[in-house]
Amino acid sequence: MDLVRELRGILSEEQVTNNPTVLEQHGKDESYHTPSLPDVVVFPKDRYDVINILKFANNYKIPVTPFGLGSSLEGHVIPYQGGISIDFQLMNKILEVRPNDLLVRVQPGVTRSQLNKELKKYGLFFSVDPGADATLGGMAATNASGTTAVRYGVMRDQVRDLEVVLADGRIIHTGGLAAKSSSGYHLTGLFVGSEGTLGVFTELTLRVYGIPEAIMAARANFPSVKNAVDAAVAIISVGIPVARIELVDARSIRQVNLHSKTDFPETPTLFLEFHGNEDGLKKDMESARELAMENGCRGFEFETDSKRRAQLWEARHHLAYAFLHGYPGKKMMTTDICVPLTELSGAVERARETIDQSGIHGGVLGHIGDGNFHTLLMIDPNDPEEMQIAEQINASLVEYALSRGGTCSGEHGVGVGKAKYQRKEHGEALDVMLSLKQTLDPNGILNPGKIFR
Repeated sequence: MDLVRELRGILSEEQVTNNPTVLEQHGKDESYHTPSLPDVVVFPKDRYDVINILKFANNYKIPVTPFGLGSSLEGHVIPYQGGISIDFQLMNKILEVRPNDLLVRVQPGVTRSQLNKELKKYGLFFSVDPGADATLGGMAATNASGTTAVRYGVMRDQVRDLEVVLADGRIIHTGGLAAKSSSGYHLTGLFVGSEGTLGVFTELTLRVYGIPEAIMAARANFPSVKNAVDAAVAIISVGIPVARIELVDARSIRQVNLHSKTDFPETPTLFLEFHGNEDGLKKDMESARELAMENGCRGFEFETDSKRRAQLWEARHHLAYAFLHGYPGKKMMTTDICVPLTELSGAVERARETIDQSGIHGGVLGHIGDGNFHTLLMIDPNDPEEMQIAEQINASLVEYALSRGGTCSGEHGVGVGKAKYQRKEHGEALDVMLSLKQTLDPNGILNPGKIFR
């Protein structure tokens, strides 16, 4: 079959390409996973294009892999079985803003920054911040979260409704506009995080928030990771409404200083942000400072000016770039475990020790407020020994997390990188997931090889 010719009979000529450069762009993501090219890339303009693509693909049992911006970290968008890569860059419209309902309806190709630029006109913002300027469709597909999850929740908490095209071309809505419902199965929660294995999103209705009257940020230095984690847990435990609370370890601060020519104290550091009104924030900040000091804090710096606040957060936001620029030619493997707060201190300290003993360069950082943390490992994908060591580090961290009631992925998703841990984490529940997959996608065309091995 001439796949390009057949698809151009369904779409317009300019919506279908097998240009080698375009294929290469759609055969990889931001991860260390081995690239693999699709046979063709298509650019739908609306839900009807998606319906027609999936009907065609399902009829001929051709694999289909959705593609946002390729910023995923576990190989989600890499089409290891070839087939069709669906790029949503032409479906990037903000369809409706409902400011009084605190809702917005968007197409899947809209990016986080694009949405927030529009919402600012209404005094609103979208809360989920995964770091990358990812598409909202991709963020929903992986149940992304990020630095603000401790206050506002993860992507699954923001999605009120999804318009989904199923493998056979049927189109469904998983929810509605109401803030709650006790009617039927919670399909929205099922499809968010399904990584394109159950259906393809064509619209999302999302919850948004009012821009806070005031924002304050702080940076606190500690003699040890345990002190920093204990302080974070103390701040959360007393109910202080912290919007972000991030840990950056001493090795990572050193890398930032080398990269940015800064002189931050090279000790474990918490970065905090508080949202609210000015009077309330002053009390919250003072309470947070006192709790930090009780847990060994050596310095507590805070800032309200937006420019200086951004500078205060620069160390956290630029950390990945600092490592990438510091080790040219290397790729970054990012681990992603999440553990109960009571296990967090031990998990972070163990991660640091494991990296130091391995000889691999890397840092530890995390969304300490919800128990999710990452290690950044600088590796050469072409060096089998280095890759094996990095995989052993990752496996060690995952095993530790699972043994303490945690998960192999707090926010990056499963993709291909974490598929091997699914049976151990979920047990017989994995069979239920497989049954759902087989019911909705009996021909196995939707993002094959992801989540399930």
